[in-house]
Amino acid sequence: MATPKKRTGKASQATRRANWKGTIPATTTCPNCKAIVLTHTVCPECGWYKDGIASVKKAQKEALKAEAKKEMKVEEVKAEEVKKEVKAEEVKAEETKPAKAKTTRAKKADSEEKPKRTRTTKTATAKKADSEEKPKRTRTTKAKKTEETKAE
Repeated sequence: MATPKKRTGKASQATRRANWKGTIPATTTCPNCKAIVLTHTVCPECGWYKDGIASVKKAQKEALKAEAKKEMKVEEVKAEEVKKEVKAEEVKAEETKPAKAKTTRAKKADSEEKPKRTRTTKTATAKKADSEEKPKRTRTTKAKKTEETKAE
């Protein structure tokens, strides 16, 4: 096989590839379900092709989905009925029960309300006492150190 003697430059390569253009595939609408479909292919939504059902699997899936939806609706209706019955029973139970005596905690809460705790700040005298206890730290420079050594 022949090998090129020189490397193809970027500009030459780009101009050659400029003629390779992609085309948009032709699409149509399915006559059965009105979904967008590539031409001359089976509809992925319903399995329809030209005059009838081409894909039996698609038709079966649709039938199963329809049955499942019906079953879900029936189950939802049953669940709602059960909820209504439970609520009715609870209302009846509340009406028949005598009023319960309050617990000790409930009695205390009704009789006395405790004041909420708040964060207290230090008073001015306490702040002064704290500041007096701690020695203040100061920076010492070389000049100060020499003065201190001379004074001693």
